[in-house]
Amino acid sequence: MPCTLYLPSYLCSMEKFLKDLFEAQSYDEKNFFLLAGPCVVESNELILEVAEKVSAICKKLGIPYIFKSSYRKANRTSGDSFTGIGDETALKMLQNIGNRFSLPVVTDIHTAVEATIAANYVDVLQIPAFLCRQTDLLEAAAETGKIVNVKKGQFVSGEAMKFAVDKIRSAGNHKIMLTERGTTFGYQDLVVDYRNIPAMQAHGVPVIMDVTHSLQQPNQSSGITGGNPKLIGTMAKAAIAAGADGLFIETHPDPSNAKSDGANMLKLDLLEELLKQLVKLRKAIS
Repeated sequence: MPCTLYLPSYLCSMEKFLKDLFEAQSYDEKNFFLLAGPCVVESNELILEVAEKVSAICKKLGIPYIFKSSYRKANRTSGDSFTGIGDETALKMLQNIGNRFSLPVVTDIHTAVEATIAANYVDVLQIPAFLCRQTDLLEAAAETGKIVNVKKGQFVSGEAMKFAVDKIRSAGNHKIMLTERGTTFGYQDLVVDYRNIPAMQAHGVPVIMDVTHSLQQPNQSSGITGGNPKLIGTMAKAAIAAGADGLFIETHPDPSNAKSDGANMLKLDLLEELLKQLVKLRKAIS
């Protein structure tokens, strides 16, 4: 079914670059796709556990799956916060996840130099929301030839993300995804405007809903970002109903002891039941 500006993206056929990305997986093409994993690579044991469990769930439910974890966290509230176990060590672990489970892998990058390095290990380069207007970073990511997922800044409208898309396309790369992750609401909260999903789909790209980061409560006086994980299911269901092509969910076996973003991650044991509900919802609106 051909896509137009008047046809919701979830009713269109999957983009070719996504079909190529998921070629090693068996899935229902009418499903949303999923980016999921722990916020940051804490250890090899952690990412192996999460990849094994989530890939098995997605295979059972027919959901195409991209493993997600940051090899390094450059954006932390406090200078004392955990940033990673070492770039090369973490990137090699992510590459091993992809090879071992036949999964595509996505990770954040923060500078133009990182784009070139990370592209040797992963399939999708993710631009953090705070960096979505950094021209040199977007161009460097584009020039690697990898899929580029740009998170919409908390200070940017869905319509204005056209300029990020244009920068990547101008660099010769048309493998682009955009991610909604909330808009700044006062000093210590975010609010999601679901109109941004169709607004960004109008740029001709798949749109993902970052469910867990949209529930962050930033700028806490403790120096640790807060969150409201009880609303993860609500946010995810609303995103599917609004026509999101994909979902981004950070998950961890023990969020209370996670080294980054524990306050808004979904406990791993709760993921399967949520995904079952979301698959049913997707079928109901297709």
